Amino acid sequence: MIELMILGFLAERPQHGYELRRRMEQLHGYARTISDGTLYPAIARLAKAGLVRRAAEPGSAGAPRQTLTITDAGRTHLLERLRQADGHDITDGSRFFVVLSFLSLLPDRAERDAVLRRRLDYLEQPASFFYDGDRPLRAADIADPYRRGILLSARATSRAERAWIRELLDADTTTQDVTTQEATP
Repeated sequence: MIELMILGFLAERPQHGYELRRRMEQLHGYARTISDGTLYPAIARLAKAGLVRRAAEPGSAGAPRQTLTITDAGRTHLLERLRQADGHDITDGSRFFVVLSFLSLLPDRAERDAVLRRRLDYLEQPASFFYDGDRPLRAADIADPYRRGILLSARATSRAERAWIRELLDADTTTQDVTTQEATP
């Protein structure tokens, strides 16, 4: 996800490492700080792979600063990662939010919708944080008020996210239908 965030933010505009880290922490949450020891090796890997370009420029205190820019290959790689988002990128909420943050970079609506449909399919599967054997437990099945609170909060969040995805997919379908009708003689 670190590399996806780097490429995503650089797709928006060139940035210095400290600005990039600040934006990544804002997206990923202040509870999960991003250290230099995480960020700069990831940038080095991306630069070595030809996905990011570094250019030194004078800094305000005399030390040179690195401006980071995504390359054409980096943009292609980013778009492919977004198109192919699956597995933990869909099922893990934090990872999905990173994907979602840059999904608008995909120019093809059908590709964006395919990612949203994978997330919606996942959200519509019965799941819980607590199980009785293989059977997922519902909030009504749990006496512990804190565990029940976890399930009630998760259910409300899931319900809201499913409604938003359906609304977006329906709006896309409506827009596509109107565009098709306007194009038909």
